[in-house]
Amino acid sequence: MTDRVVEAFEDTVGRAPDGVWSAPGRVNLIGEHIDYNDGHVLPLAIDLHTSVAAGRRNDDQVRCWSLQDEQPVTTSLRELRSATGWSAYLLGTLWALREMDVDVPGMDVFVDGRVPLGSGLSSSAALECATALAAVDLAGVSLDLISLAKAGQRAEHDLVGAPVGLMDQVASLAGEAGRAVLFDCRSLEIDLVPLPLDETGSSLVVIDTKVQHDLADGAYGDRRRECAAAAAALGVPSLRDATLESVLAADLPDLLRRRARHVVTEEQRVVDTVRLLAAHDMPGVGEQLVASHESLRDDYEVSVPEVDGTVEAALDAGALGARITGGGFGGCVVALVDRDHANDVIETVAERAAREGWPEPSTYDGAPVGGAHREH
Repeated sequence: MTDRVVEAFEDTVGRAPDGVWSAPGRVNLIGEHIDYNDGHVLPLAIDLHTSVAAGRRNDDQVRCWSLQDEQPVTTSLRELRSATGWSAYLLGTLWALREMDVDVPGMDVFVDGRVPLGSGLSSSAALECATALAAVDLAGVSLDLISLAKAGQRAEHDLVGAPVGLMDQVASLAGEAGRAVLFDCRSLEIDLVPLPLDETGSSLVVIDTKVQHDLADGAYGDRRRECAAAAAALGVPSLRDATLESVLAADLPDLLRRRARHVVTEEQRVVDTVRLLAAHDMPGVGEQLVASHESLRDDYEVSVPEVDGTVEAALDAGALGARITGGGFGGCVVALVDRDHANDVIETVAERAAREGWPEPSTYDGAPVGGAHREH
């Protein structure tokens, strides 16, 4: 993959890049839609990467190309905030870094993105994190992980119009082989939690349903506003501070009660999952995944029939647990399976999709890998 983006850079720009930086996508094991409610999340970086080859320029121009898009983009450092389309993630990150007083130089950038778009595996965060690492290296400075993550988040907020939390960028930057990233979205503390797949003979199978979604289409923002309204009605700073008892006892509209119930029960599921992982209780973890999916389907209403059917097929084939992962409205399912039954799950899911006339799913290994880094 690195050779491919280097060759493309050299063929297009006419010289070698100054370096290549790579960042992984992520799958969220559990803790969905609670990052923007100040809760805990448990994502992990997976072996699907976006690579960025970049070279410093002597002027204020930024030229970017992508192997996945035929439209190159050229702009200046003064006009970064005007970016649209795929380049908004890249150029928006450069703009955000400049807003943080990083002296980002003009540069040529070539992107090779292998994280499936619209799948819920954070292709945008992978591009932002690889870009951020490239930019600070070319600027000759260093930033802490949270600052790099916030640059990508600000690009999505201010240029893309997607009010995302910080989970995706943190997972892409902080990932480590064999571990999930327990991230406290209020304190911004990170704890790397061992994920005992090998020790328990388990696998994580990531199933891309090929049903596309767009977090900037309004539904994601609606959920954030509903959670804020529920927190205000409950008199707490955020739904992290609520309890299931307080939610059920309050005089809330049914919609807000269901949104709040998802958040407070999902927060507890994260806590329980960390405890179960430490005990190597993978069937128990599977039960948490199923409960999470049911809550996201019924209380949070971010699932769709193709995803529900994929979860059902995985469980029918013997998965210990499965759930929708990512922002929702399509995208991916993460299934926890006994390693010996992984192929059964993959085949059953594909058969269900074919029978229903759904898109043919793709599957990926969900074993956790290391985070964003410089390749060379």
